[in-house]
Amino acid sequence: MTEGLRHVPVLLQIAIQMLNVRRGGVYVDATLGNAGHASEMARRLGPNGKLIGFDRDPEALALAKQRLEALHVEMGAEMPEVVLHDVEFSQMAEVLAGQKVDGLLADFGVSSMQFDEAYRGFSFQAEGNLDMRMNSRQEMTAEQVVNQAGEKELADLIYEFGEERRSRRIARAIVRARPITTTVQLARVVAAAAPAMKQERIHPATRTFQALRIYVNAELSEIDALLSLAPEVVKPGGRLVAISFHSLEDRRVKDALREGARQGIWEVLTRKPMTAEAEETDRNPRARSAKLRAAERTKKQAGIGQAVEKVEGDERWRHRR
Repeated sequence: MTEGLRHVPVLLQIAIQMLNVRRGGVYVDATLGNAGHASEMARRLGPNGKLIGFDRDPEALALAKQRLEALHVEMGAEMPEVVLHDVEFSQMAEVLAGQKVDGLLADFGVSSMQFDEAYRGFSFQAEGNLDMRMNSRQEMTAEQVVNQAGEKELADLIYEFGEERRSRRIARAIVRARPITTTVQLARVVAAAAPAMKQERIHPATRTFQALRIYVNAELSEIDALLSLAPEVVKPGGRLVAISFHSLEDRRVKDALREGARQGIWEVLTRKPMTAEAEETDRNPRARSAKLRAAERTKKQAGIGQAVEKVEGDERWRHRR
């Protein structure tokens, strides 16, 4: 990705519109990143509003803080109150301690910023250590999983979290090639074991890297937790807006909102996911796979956990160690 596309917020105008940001309201950006969406929210909130941001990546949070401080200089007295939290968004209910919000935005997956830094290990486009941790304070890395997990376990997680049909062949090749310590080394092993098919446009290692990243960061469990607690956090009449980048994420959002609608907790505002226009995808290729779903909170009471049952699939190896 080029420098000019590094920190472009995806579906920005659609997200802000569906979030229905109102002056003086209280809104949460659950995946702060470089504060692209959050900055636009802050511009609309005004001095009596409040913006609450969450991000488990300390580097992203530091950059977001700098951007919002610069925005404060620009906006002056019109800047809303800003509170940032360096935690997983699954801890949101605990951090908010009963405070209700008018809107909750979540932009799932890995950010362009994380992809662009080779040393983070998220991309095979450049040589880097097999890290893949969104939170650098976390102990488990992708290198540990690649070099310590059993062959069957590797095959299962690559199939489940990467939706890779050739997962057994890839896992076998990984085990034989150990130790594997860099992104380029792993990509070569995967590509040799499962070369690209004629109809595919993606690199043959893409799904394996996705699977490892999701697994290391327990991304799906985090999403399930957020969707489960959202009905308790969002006020009646408030909005939930979620942006997903692959089917494993989008399916969870769709199912949670559908179940919430069945229970009378959510009114779904997007019958089908909203996607980027051609103009945006031309400017920001990452937007091509983005899908946005939104819902409005009804007045019906709901306990945490009603909206969707939390799935612990990407926690198994972590707990076993």
